[in-house]
Amino acid sequence: MTGLLVHEWIEASGGAEQVLEAMARAFPDADIQCLWDDAPQRFADRRVFETWLARTPLRRHKALALPVTTGVWRRLPSREDYDWMLISSHLFAHHARMVGRDVPKFVYAHTPARYIWNPELDERGEKKIVKAVAPLFRRLDRRRAQEATAIAANSAFVQARIAQAWERDAVVIHPPVAVDRIRAQADWRNTVTGDERRALDDLPTPFVLGASRFIPYKRLDLVIRAAERAGLPAVIAGRGPEEPHLRAVAAEARVPVRIVVSPSDAMLYALMQQAGVFVFPPVEDFGIVLVEAQAAGTPVVAGPVGGQIEAIEPGVSGVIAATTDVADLAVAIETALGLPRFDAASATARFREERFADAIRAFVGVR
Repeated sequence: MTGLLVHEWIEASGGAEQVLEAMARAFPDADIQCLWDDAPQRFADRRVFETWLARTPLRRHKALALPVTTGVWRRLPSREDYDWMLISSHLFAHHARMVGRDVPKFVYAHTPARYIWNPELDERGEKKIVKAVAPLFRRLDRRRAQEATAIAANSAFVQARIAQAWERDAVVIHPPVAVDRIRAQADWRNTVTGDERRALDDLPTPFVLGASRFIPYKRLDLVIRAAERAGLPAVIAGRGPEEPHLRAVAAEARVPVRIVVSPSDAMLYALMQQAGVFVFPPVEDFGIVLVEAQAAGTPVVAGPVGGQIEAIEPGVSGVIAATTDVADLAVAIETALGLPRFDAASATARFREERFADAIRAFVGVR
């Protein structure tokens, strides 16, 4: 059976791209279709098709491109006689349709589009123009979600949102995490060199770690303030437009704060191994990074609402804070630091890629 993997757009990093890579490994003969590809080296071993949007300036301005994408997805060229499409969707990719052909669509939903369905979880959805058009897009999005042959959600949290937004049932297939790769290195510091190694050697012990894209809803500012409340140094790793704000918060903190921009995978895993606790405050659809930290043997702290709590064994590998108030996060940090050492292998086994591959192939009906 010949299949097509469909993805919103391909970036150099991101949890959705990690899922797409695992899908590609599970279906080695499948082609890939995306709006545009900003990391062509990721899938150099197969055919990756872009839409006409890739040849326009809109690929650099996602907010302007979003309204156009719903129409673009409806007119995909029928290049092959594909038997199925497996769609990795966090916006409108599940609207995909081939011209002149009715191909079964299996949708793996990271979330119904936050912009239009849950703007309280993403401030970009609070803009006046988005609010004005959201009712129209919600009706369109719900209608096109009915076309899916089947839907899988990356967490029970997202499963409930799919039921509410799209009025569809979904099975839960947790995303794959590179737990075997992380655990294979006893000390990731030995794999980095130069500036990254010097930065690691210069860090205080213990420290509180926060890592994600530097965007508002990830609430990395709360990681800094909670570490300050707990009287511990903080390290913030990632990249994004919030970097100036985070640096300002760090400068005002009464504890040392280091900002590590664009760490390599090895550097991030080394930071996780070296950290006393990993803190993740936002309401997240799932939270792959929380599983990565546990695979590195580090206890985690998460906010009480979201799919991320499904990734934790409370009282064993981490703590779910009572709220995301700084005081409650600080209490959770102190509790997590006092947990006995846990078995990273057993805590993260259910998120291994081979389990995802088996589940996603069964979902599509391909063995």
